[in-house]
Amino acid sequence: MARVMVVDDDRTVREVSAAYLRASGHQIVEAGTGEQALELIATNPADLLVLDIMLPGISGLEVAARLRKDCDVPIIMLSALGGEADRVAGLELGVDDYIGKPFSPRELALRVESVLRRSSAPAGAVWHVLRDDDLVLDAAQRQATLDGVDLGLTQREFDLLQFFMSHPDTAYSREDLLRHVWGWAVGDNSTVTVHVRRLREKVEPDPARPTRLLTVWGKGYRWAQRS
Repeated sequence: MARVMVVDDDRTVREVSAAYLRASGHQIVEAGTGEQALELIATNPADLLVLDIMLPGISGLEVAARLRKDCDVPIIMLSALGGEADRVAGLELGVDDYIGKPFSPRELALRVESVLRRSSAPAGAVWHVLRDDDLVLDAAQRQATLDGVDLGLTQREFDLLQFFMSHPDTAYSREDLLRHVWGWAVGDNSTVTVHVRRLREKVEPDPARPTRLLTVWGKGYRWAQRS
């Protein structure tokens, strides 16, 4: 059972979402504003946030930005705004998933389960350390370092790096990565594009001229193993 906080100023959306998530076995905390959400999470942290982007006062994007300064709690963003710029803004803050309104409460429950699975280590897994020259990924500690310095990856960035390092020198399309890393059969390819760009900013000396995480034109991306 996970502690899930649902943050939405629309009481109906909040209560229906909470009811479906409770039926899935989760403990639910509700908040109607960004300020209330930040106050609640400061004293009683959640395992995942379902966060509306359009909130009175502090917006959902501002809530996500403040949280990302201190923690890596998984966030699923809700929004009636359909523009790509809004999705990208959330993804660049490290939001884990994005659902447009109106949405199916059942879909939300399934997305919550998917994100929670990705954010926690599976029981009984055999962990190992992946190395590529000065880049080291420790799956047990959920930590990646470059030349001994912690990269500060978000959970999804870590999953993406782990997948690439586990499958070097093979090209994967954005659809492949959505399926293998996000666990989605369908989704917005811009999600992958944004996360690849953010990952390059952390593992490449010059993200504009990558030497590790390469673009394969007409296909997608490939991890170029150094050692």
